[in-house]
Amino acid sequence: MMARKKTDKSNPATSVANDGKSAETQSLSENPPTKTKPDQPTKSAKIASKPSGTKVAKTKTASRPPQTAKPKPQSAGKMKGPAKVTKKPGIATLPKSALKATLKARTKAAPDETAKLLDSQVAYEGKLFRVLRDHIIEPGGRESYRDVIRHNGSVVILAVDPSKRKKDPWIVIERQYRHAAGQFLWELPAGKLDAGEVALEGAKRELAEETGYQAQKWSPLMEYYASPGFLGESMNVFLAEGLVAGDAHPEEDEQIDFRLVKLSDLLDMIDKGKIIDGKTLTTILLYARQLGLKRKK
Repeated sequence: MMARKKTDKSNPATSVANDGKSAETQSLSENPPTKTKPDQPTKSAKIASKPSGTKVAKTKTASRPPQTAKPKPQSAGKMKGPAKVTKKPGIATLPKSALKATLKARTKAAPDETAKLLDSQVAYEGKLFRVLRDHIIEPGGRESYRDVIRHNGSVVILAVDPSKRKKDPWIVIERQYRHAAGQFLWELPAGKLDAGEVALEGAKRELAEETGYQAQKWSPLMEYYASPGFLGESMNVFLAEGLVAGDAHPEEDEQIDFRLVKLSDLLDMIDKGKIIDGKTLTTILLYARQLGLKRKK
């Protein structure tokens, strides 16, 4: 039988180094383990006698409450459910029905809304137009000054002869020098309206003066503004059919060379950049679209 090892209680270092393990070993030596589950060591068994001048860590026997794991932030791709909106919802966050109603209200035209004219001064007065400096309050409420060229309006005539080919008719076109552009331009017959003149009557007059042609059938094609940022001139375009030739009598300052050109050839001239006049481009392309005539590739 082995001799029992005595613990040197007089040596505090031995007690601190063992830190409860010596007490536990001694207890197990005196009471050998049985088949049953041994009791848990008590607090007094774990803590050795505290020597003077030495700190001994205390062991808490009370069990800590289980800590719940903090939820990890989900990525945008894996987020489930609707995202929280912290900002004031804008138009993009509205439901589809409300979004359509809002866009419709914003884009709805208000033809009766015009600027309030506070003052208007004539800056220039010429033969063809006058320039006004207007002090206005715009429909949105902003006060501003606008320089506007005021004009009686103009007419454009698309004179066609479909007698030979209905899908590719002959069209009257002119060539004349334009000082503002600094070059000769190919254009449709056109001209300005006299003060108080009806647009259709002005179109008949201009076609006869510049080309000598008269037409048996007239119909409005469209109306547009060439440059509404500063130019108040509206362009009234008419389709003239059933042409009857006559003598031209242009004004003294007009030198016009006119001819009949097939619509397909005019489209080819547009593709090659030979026609750069705005009213001619707009009218020819619209008419070709109405006829279903495709441009050459």
